[in-house]
Parts: sequence; C-alpha cells; structure tokens
Amino acid sequence: MAITEITKENFSTEVSGSSLPVVLDFWGPRCGHCMELMPGYHELAGNPKYEGRVKFCSVDTSTNRRVAMTLRPAVMSLPTFIFFKGGKETARLSGGNITIEAVASKADELLG
Repeated sequence: MAITEITKENFSTEVSGSSLPVVLDFWGPRCGHCMELMPGYHELAGNPKYEGRVKFCSVDTSTNRRVAMTLRPAVMSLPTFIFFKGGKETARLSGGNITIEAVASKADELLG
C-alpha cells in the first residue's frame, strides 16, 4: 500500500474524513531520526495485515508546515506520529526515541 502525502488541501479528506484509521507521520528531510524510520514506515504501510484496514500518510513539514501547526496541540518536534480513528486523534508518539516497533504497536491498537 502506498503512503498518502498530506497537504493542507487534502488533510480533511484523507485524514479527518477517512473511513479507515490513519497513521500520520510528520517528518522533515533534515531530521536524521525521521530518515532512519522512513524505510520501516514504508514496510509497515506495505504489510498485508494493514491492507484495507489502516491508511498510512505522511507530511513533509519542510513544505507543509501549516498542517503541523493547525493541529492542537501543534506538532513541535520531529518525528511525530499521530494516530486517528473516526477522524479523531487517539494517540501520539513524538521525539527522538520513537521506534518503528512502537509505531507498529499503536497501528495495531487502531485495529482493536
């Protein structure tokens, strides 16, 4: 499954209005930990157990800062992963100690 790139124009349709739970990755090209997590995030998005059950999205904050700032609380550090179900935030992981296993665990919680 491909990762959907989120902008201010498609946030409400792809995230808030999604019928599927959403994992939203906020990253930046200058964030080393973001770049380390990216291959694992792409693997998660391609995992058959999530196909048709969880939508994986991503926001490049270097070009879409407004998306990060309009959320409450605003995204203030990278990487940040926000988990949505029914258009509402259910969990958030933020900072340099995030592991892809923690992201997977929260994605699994969206299924339960």
